[in-house]
Order: sequence, then structure tokens, then C-alpha cells
Amino acid sequence: MLIVLHLLLFLLIALISQNITMNFVTEFVLLGFPGQKKNFFFSLILVIYLLTLLGNGAIVCAVKWERRLHTPMYILLGNFAFLEIWYVSSTVPNMLANILSETKTISFTGCFLQFYFFFSLGTTECFFLSVMAYDRYLAICRPLHYPSIMTGKFCVILVIICWVGGFLCYPVPIALISQLPFCGPNIIDHIVCDPGPLFALACIRAPSTELICYTFNSMIIFGPFLSILGSYTLVLRAVLRVPSGAGRTKAFSTCGSHLMVVSLFYGTLMVMYVSPSSGNPAGMQKIVTLIYSAVTPLLNPLIYSLRNKDMKDALKKVLGLKVNQT
Repeated sequence: MLIVLHLLLFLLIALISQNITMNFVTEFVLLGFPGQKKNFFFSLILVIYLLTLLGNGAIVCAVKWERRLHTPMYILLGNFAFLEIWYVSSTVPNMLANILSETKTISFTGCFLQFYFFFSLGTTECFFLSVMAYDRYLAICRPLHYPSIMTGKFCVILVIICWVGGFLCYPVPIALISQLPFCGPNIIDHIVCDPGPLFALACIRAPSTELICYTFNSMIIFGPFLSILGSYTLVLRAVLRVPSGAGRTKAFSTCGSHLMVVSLFYGTLMVMYVSPSSGNPAGMQKIVTLIYSAVTPLLNPLIYSLRNKDMKDALKKVLGLKVNQT
């Protein structure tokens, strides 16, 4: 798997670098946040980033070290937390450096590599959310068959599909956009390298490429989203049939944290990428991007751990806190 990803990355860099010689633009300027507020945004984003690393890192350690959590649900959650660490790290360090920089430049290759990793990791997150919804569907709707279906081997296969599938999705859109001619200006009024501003900077209009990319984005977003919606529709129907009020409450509590993550993540994604002509102001695009690129990864460990007793106990052990036995 790593060999395939390394080969894919090498080919992508070679393809992007090939187009630099055909362009007048060799670097872009990411304007980021307003200069008069840079100290506020730097402090805010730095605190969010450090807390995200701490929270998701604690979940990864808890799943690895606590034997009670060596089950498919927690293995998926551990991989999801590990993914969030890389997802937030694909953009936030550059945001922080950009805020302090006077030039605010990013190289042509660096811009498209950030684009690739950010969107590939985001796609992987969509896949993981879908697989985690499927896991909850099996656990609640088919509890007797759950151990025979969601085996350790099958869980590992699903994890591999999520990781590899996420990184195999975006080479084609990035190859299409990177081959567009960029002859100036080179100023991107955003905090990350995003397809919308890149299309706006191209010397010629490329409606077919824009349509392909936005259609592709919509498929990536709505495919897993509809899968999640279908899984939780079946879960809701099964839960409503449970005669015990306590049983319904426990089932809703188990799925509630997942639905909170899905709502926050997909809500912001749809605002940004579903409509190619959404026309969102630059300031709004920056705030929405900051939410799904930095705030959501911060909230995920809080949402999952605060609503799950086993995870809370495991995190207390990891953090060296006393666990009350009940």
C-alpha cells in the first residue's frame, strides 16, 4: 500500500512540475486572514491545532493500549483519530506560517501538493464516516450476525479501502487543474489552495474541467453521505421498535456522537463544494474552510469521548487520571 502511494505521489509531483516551465506563475500568494487581526487568528488557530493533536493523539493511544477497545468500532475510531491528525496537519502549519510571513507565498508545486493531501485526506474522512455508520447499522440492526460479519480481518480490509481509496480519488482532478495555463495574477484570497480560486486565476476558462471537478466533488460528498443516511434510517427504524425505553436511549446515545460529527463535517462541505456557482464571499469561504479543516477535527475527540464510558475510562488511563470503578 505504501509503495503504491509513494509511486502515485512521485508521478503527481512530476506531472505538476512539468507544467511549471509552461507558466509565468511559479508561486502563489495566499492572502489568508486580514493583517490587523493576524495575532488573534494565529493564537486561535495554534490553540486549536495543539488541542486537536492532543485529543486525537490520546484517542489513538487509548485504542492501542487498552485491550477492551480492540474491537471493530474502536479500531475504526482509532484510525479516524489518526486520520484527523494528518488532516489538520495538511493545512494548519502552513496557515500559521502564512500568518507570520510577510510575503505569504507558496510554490506552484507546494500549492498543488497541499491541494492533493488536503482533499485526499478529506475524502478518506468521508469514507471512514460511511464505514463507521455501516458498523453501527450492523451492531444495532443485526446484532446476532455482527461478530461473524464485522470480523477483525474484514475491519482491516475496510480500513485499507478507506485509506487507499481516499488517496486514489484526486490525482485526476489535480492533474487537470495543474495543466491549466497560469500567467498572472497569482494572488489567492483564501487560506488554502482551493480549486475555486485556482480556476479563477487560470488564463483561459475551462468549463469542462470545472464541471468535471465539481461533479467529482459532489459524488465524493453525496456518495458516502447517502450511505450514512441510509444506514441511520435503518438504525432509527430498528431503535423505534425496541420496547425498552432504556434500550432506545442507549442506542441513540451510541449513534448520536457519530451523527453530530457527520452533520458538522458534511454541512460545511456542502456549503463550499456542492454548487460550482455558489458565489460565497471570500471571508465566508475562509471561515467555513477553517471550520471543517481545523475546528471539526478538534471537536471529534470531544464528541466521541464525552458520550462513551469505555472511551472516557481509557482516556483517563492514558492521561494518568484516576478511574472510578463502578
